[in-house]
Amino acid sequence: MIISERKTDEELIQVVAEFRKLFLVGCAACATACKSGGEEQVFAMQEWLAELGKETTGSVVIDEACHIPRAGRDLRHHKAAVAEADGLLVLACGSGVQSVSSSTDKRVIGGLNSLFLGNIRRFGQYEEKCSLCGECILNETAGICPVTNCSKSLLNGPCGGMEEGKCEADRERDCAWHQIYERLKKQQRSGVFDRNVPPKSWSKQGKPGKHKV
Repeated sequence: MIISERKTDEELIQVVAEFRKLFLVGCAACATACKSGGEEQVFAMQEWLAELGKETTGSVVIDEACHIPRAGRDLRHHKAAVAEADGLLVLACGSGVQSVSSSTDKRVIGGLNSLFLGNIRRFGQYEEKCSLCGECILNETAGICPVTNCSKSLLNGPCGGMEEGKCEADRERDCAWHQIYERLKKQQRSGVFDRNVPPKSWSKQGKPGKHKV
């Protein structure tokens, strides 16, 4: 899930200043779960814009705003309202904003900040567990990603600063490599500790990413 949050009022006031009429776009997937771009937030944004003297010509909450064909289809279903607007304010992650912008010649404004790929700890609480590095070693690290969970992203750890299972960068935080060691120990295997992990090939994280199946 892509974790996102609403831009501050100050940021939004600045980006919508030149627009009189706006069409609103939300996302029924990640942004809804994060309470940053679902139906409730789209309605709240409409009310907030009205207080600024802005008019909303219409709105749509796309099932997955990052789905380019679906975004184009849903915007076509609201063709008149989109045409009447000076721009589209999108409450979705950066991927969703770009799906919408590729489907219209109108100005597109992102209303959210994309934060990270998140795991759900519990409702309304998210944690980053994966950095999408393209070179996964989870099978050897007992399902714990050191690139993300280690403060230094060490591939061979723990570092000399680890003390009593805590990270030297943040003594309130558990050391990821200590956790890896303890979990592997419970599984009665050595895993990644059987070898020296070479430097990561960051070429696999080349941008923009593309993948076909």
